[in-house]
Amino acid sequence: MDNQTTVTYFVFMGFSDSPTVQIFLFLIFLFMYAVTLLGNMVIITVIRKNDCLQSPMYFFLSHLSFSDICFSSVTIPKLLVNFCTSQTISYSGCIAQMFFILMTGTSELFILVAMAYDRYVAICKPLHYGQIMSKVFCRWLVGGAWTTGSIQALVNTLLLLRLVFCGPNIIRHFSCEQPSLLALSCTDVSLNTVTFFITCSMMVGFSFLIILFSYVHIVSTVLKMQSAEAKKKTFSTCSAHLIVVFLFYLTGSFRYMRPNSASSAVLDELFSIQYSISTPMLNPIIYSLKTREIQEAFKKLIG
Repeated sequence: MDNQTTVTYFVFMGFSDSPTVQIFLFLIFLFMYAVTLLGNMVIITVIRKNDCLQSPMYFFLSHLSFSDICFSSVTIPKLLVNFCTSQTISYSGCIAQMFFILMTGTSELFILVAMAYDRYVAICKPLHYGQIMSKVFCRWLVGGAWTTGSIQALVNTLLLLRLVFCGPNIIRHFSCEQPSLLALSCTDVSLNTVTFFITCSMMVGFSFLIILFSYVHIVSTVLKMQSAEAKKKTFSTCSAHLIVVFLFYLTGSFRYMRPNSASSAVLDELFSIQYSISTPMLNPIIYSLKTREIQEAFKKLIG
């Protein structure tokens, strides 16, 4: 290693070098980020200002909106800066970005799990809902989501610090995600790969089982309902959550869990845009369209 030069910065090569295309993409991503901030802040404000929206379901929704703001803010501001100036990021800045991507992404995943469990208790165990989903328990679930995300990010980031990057330093992506960084290391990354696969498999597998368990019982309970109106309202509420889970869960899992041999720069960018930029923007729109209480509270707020 004596003759090798340690990389001090990385270069993003995720999009076209054409100035016209870069201006167009800058405006597109700026618009998406503005919608993300505005939409999620409106959701948080509406829930906090309306006494009728103080149930655990909306408590989790407000934290999902906060998580969306944090998740998108890790990558989009730097992406916008890269369109205007040099497409570089320092080594320490790249490591920090990777840490926060893992932390906020994992936290959002477990907030979605908490929302699925909340719907299960509300629909399948309505008589015990208030007792099970107490304020303390809801806070523990949200705190556990952020703690799990922090541990997952810290373990993988510390292992990444032991690696040596001696060139090339070109990241064929628009952010510092772990798969892109591991591909650039000139040292053995087998420990990083195995650790990351194990931690991700445990978290994705556990969250998938909880969501699957919840919705199997939800569907079974809803089908037994006599009232068509009750079925419609329940499916409407749950469909919003399922759409968000589908958009975030599948694209994120495909990006991080597939083997390197199946990697594609274009697909990686598309999936990353979907779960890190598009989904945080679409979440408040989906819940606003699918949840009548949010619509009524928003009308009351602006009225």
